[in-house]
Amino acid sequence: MLPLAPRTPSGYRAYSALHAHALRAYLALVPAHGYATAGEIMRAVNAGDVDTALRAIDRSHAQLLRDRETLDAVEAAVGVLTAARVPAGAVPAGTPATGRPDRPLTIGHLAHRIGVTPATLRKWERAGVLVPRRGPGTGHRLYRADDVRDAELAHLLRRGGYRLDHIATVLHQVRAAAGPEALAGSLEDWRRRLTDRGRAMLTAAARLADHLSPPDGPRG
Repeated sequence: MLPLAPRTPSGYRAYSALHAHALRAYLALVPAHGYATAGEIMRAVNAGDVDTALRAIDRSHAQLLRDRETLDAVEAAVGVLTAARVPAGAVPAGTPATGRPDRPLTIGHLAHRIGVTPATLRKWERAGVLVPRRGPGTGHRLYRADDVRDAELAHLLRRGGYRLDHIATVLHQVRAAAGPEALAGSLEDWRRRLTDRGRAMLTAAARLADHLSPPDGPRG
């Protein structure tokens, strides 16, 4: 992830302040954007393709915003469900929609929407994470607004390293509002993680800016 280093006559690599800036930038990018995106950013920067690096950063920021919106919607839904004691599976009025579809989605459309494969959604269904309805006549899976909410929350928790059986329990609590304590703890933990990631993004931006504008002048 570092720029190429020249070699001395004896064959040793000669590192400079540029390489130190690059290393600091990469180490800051990893907790902010993950290993894959951090690597993509540094490879683009080292190739002189800053626009590609910035697009990768933009995608990561957009994902963080979607995660925050999903978390807000679920917290609001759980609060209303618990207060109103509405039936399991019902979606209370006033719950933030965050772009929820007004018609059922197919498995392909939902997979594309949240950035996973249809096979992943089928695996989540087998684990009890999702419970889609089946279309009359066709038997095809149909994902309504509450199913989309559940899939987005599952994706959020899965990226955080939660096991599928734990996610299934959390989503059951969302639908049934039967045990908010465990759910509240999970969401509170994720709120902290999202805040930490946002702060890490600020640090990473500063480190990358230092790398792009080293003391001896901007990189080409």
